[in-house]
Amino acid sequence: MRVLVTGAAGFVGYHVSAALLARGLDVLGVDDCNPYYDVRLKQARLARLGADSKFAFKQLDIADHDAVLKLGDGVEAVIHLAAQAGVRYSLEQPFAYASANMTGHLSILELVRHSKKINHLIYASSSSVYGTGSALPYSENARADQPSSLYGATKRADELMSHSYTHLFGLKQTGLRFFTVYGPWGRPDMAYFGFAEAIMAGRPVTLYDQGRLKRDFTYIDDIVAGICGVFDHPPEDAARHRLFNIGNNKPEYVTDLVRLLEISLGREAIISALPKPEADPVETWADVSALAALCGYAPQTKLEIGVPRFVEWYLEWREAIRS
Repeated sequence: MRVLVTGAAGFVGYHVSAALLARGLDVLGVDDCNPYYDVRLKQARLARLGADSKFAFKQLDIADHDAVLKLGDGVEAVIHLAAQAGVRYSLEQPFAYASANMTGHLSILELVRHSKKINHLIYASSSSVYGTGSALPYSENARADQPSSLYGATKRADELMSHSYTHLFGLKQTGLRFFTVYGPWGRPDMAYFGFAEAIMAGRPVTLYDQGRLKRDFTYIDDIVAGICGVFDHPPEDAARHRLFNIGNNKPEYVTDLVRLLEISLGREAIISALPKPEADPVETWADVSALAALCGYAPQTKLEIGVPRFVEWYLEWREAIRS
């Protein structure tokens, strides 16, 4: 079986590709390797995947419809993880989100629509679709019509496009709303990575609302387990387009994250307090009962376990790029 993984050079895409290869599946990875963050990290992920002969890679922009439509040969499933990530960056470069997240998603939908072999599209959405107005914990049937960022709005648009393509063309699809993924080989633009960088460099760590914000931090291995669970349980005809939260089901204070980073790094953080940006929610919390019912999803990694694992990798990576 051959699986197309978009965003294969990215954080989640890399780990998912590795898990599929470990199962003995053929993986076609796609990524544009843009310089949103250090390209060396993306190249290092790809190098590790490329050590397996069952991995093939094509560098392209998924907003290029014609190029995407040529990817379907032999592909039986698609795990679509490519996107322009980051909530705050969407305030600076909004058109990058329209291109990668909406036009890119539409390209993938068209690929699946015109393929005779692809029987399941799994795609990445985000907890950012909930925005304001949703009660905690977020459940999939909560309102998602008030996203507080353009990033969240593009991800909700992807869900609606997918719904329409299932209605019109019968595509079997599963959307996954990710909650604050962290771990080894992570993204430098994420808070936990930036905090580690700041602590090591002796720079201030910015905490909003004096660290009272809470996040449903989800370790990468648990995310991969959930994606593989969905992969193993494709939609039945009666429910062709599904949406699931995929998180840790345990919101924790950002200050606890910083404390664990301090312990693992052996250094004390310099704290700088600022008001919360409008685009940031006060708290995120995933109700994962629906995904648990589907495939037995049960997050295993506590923050006090996951953070030291990230730090161990981070220090090795930091040394590697400095040498």
